[in-house]
Amino acid sequence: MTAQRTFRTLSLISGTALAGTLLAPQALADDPEPRTLDRLWSFANVSVNYLDWSNGTERRTANNAAKSDFTYVELEGGVGFGWGEFYGFFDFENPTNDQFDESSGGKDNFRTAGKVTSHIYLGDTPFSLYAHIYDFRDYGFDGREQDQILGLGYRTTFDNGLWFKPFIGPARVQSDGYTGMNGYMAGWVAGYDFTAFDQGFSVTNWHEQTFDRASDYLEQNYVGGTAGSTGTNGAVGLWWHPADLITTGVQYRYSDNKLGAPNVYQNAMIYSVKLNFL
Repeated sequence: MTAQRTFRTLSLISGTALAGTLLAPQALADDPEPRTLDRLWSFANVSVNYLDWSNGTERRTANNAAKSDFTYVELEGGVGFGWGEFYGFFDFENPTNDQFDESSGGKDNFRTAGKVTSHIYLGDTPFSLYAHIYDFRDYGFDGREQDQILGLGYRTTFDNGLWFKPFIGPARVQSDGYTGMNGYMAGWVAGYDFTAFDQGFSVTNWHEQTFDRASDYLEQNYVGGTAGSTGTNGAVGLWWHPADLITTGVQYRYSDNKLGAPNVYQNAMIYSVKLNFL
């Protein structure tokens, strides 16, 4: 497999379809209990982001799934009901470039990445049926990978306001190099809102740990060697909310044994400005 067929995107957004109520207004007025499709919360935004790989990452991957800094436009959204919640994003990486970028030798190709996740609540318990689909496409090299997770989730909010949503489940992958079961994935999303200097801030973390991955996948979907069976992927972000319409933030992006490079730690900073329209 050549370096051209690397999966070097961040797993970071796209709109998911936001369901609305199908009930007549008078029926809602007569019934104080929320109906099945009543939204409890929702959000949506569009953002411009710049991902800056560290010098060490660029050096370590120069001949091994080479990395290059890039800009991406992201659509992101989420919605919650009394019975479950959904989140999604879709990224357009190097949106002004051709599918194959000649000047960078393909490192700055036009690419897309998207993810949809869901928690379907299991009654009144904090547990949920968790589902997760992540899809990445590099159009210049006709590279693709889709990860599919179906397992169990958990949701909790601590007294200090910190929220934490872990999950675990078996993984399946569809790619141009390998299609089939691919071990397991465990991870979480977490966040904490706080105020400082009379301004609103948030800290967030998403983390994914893959393990017991299939040997055929590790041989076919990595550049310059076979990767280990365990992979790490995630980001920690600090967000500033100066107004309801605007969010800005910086994230530390980290990855090990992922993104097409075997047995290599990769890290980057991501700088973002979001326009919140819902």
